[in-house]
Amino acid sequence: MTRTHETYDGDAVVSSDGLPEWLEPVARSAATLAPEQLSRFLPPASGTGRQSAVLILFGDGSRGPELLLMERATSLRSHAGQPSFPGGALDPEDGDPATTGPLRAALREAEEETGLDPSGVQVFGVLPRLYIPVSGFVVTPVLGWWRDRSPVAVVDPAETARVFTVPVADLTDPVNRATAVHPSGHLGPAFLVESALVWGFTGGLIDRILHFAGWERPWDRARQVPLDWRS
Repeated sequence: MTRTHETYDGDAVVSSDGLPEWLEPVARSAATLAPEQLSRFLPPASGTGRQSAVLILFGDGSRGPELLLMERATSLRSHAGQPSFPGGALDPEDGDPATTGPLRAALREAEEETGLDPSGVQVFGVLPRLYIPVSGFVVTPVLGWWRDRSPVAVVDPAETARVFTVPVADLTDPVNRATAVHPSGHLGPAFLVESALVWGFTGGLIDRILHFAGWERPWDRARQVPLDWRS
């Protein structure tokens, strides 16, 4: 069993003690990954960009391991209607962006967006900071284990259209995998799950997590799907 344990000041704790066995490959890979292994979009060397965090939350569902996702409201200015991890920009009260701030921000935003009870989440890893050029966000992905599940639902319809979970088995099923084609011509990994097309930053991160955890199954990378796949 993985036995790394690191405690930060205050309530921000990162620990992989007691994780379920199936989640240990994610914890092990997270400890060694470089940002270049996750994305080609890295934070500007100048240090510019709005600091933010997302919560990548794994839980045990009725069909086995699953991930918590949400769909952003179509009225939002940034990433409207797009499936995503819970998360958002750091607030001053979250603390230092270089240390514990992203942990607190990821849990706070998840609570605000989905009603999640943060006390039931064990943070077991933090991935390298990445960059979303279209919005200028510098994003810290925070990995969590949903040790004590709590009800989740849309808190503010102006921000969130729905909250849902996706079985990891569906994410690894080659039938649900495709390459998303952005109108600009950009290509990226995508997942057709739970009546949603998960693509962009979220799809790319899920793709890399599955790969480095050893969960990825061979899939048809030549299969392309447009972002307006429903039309």
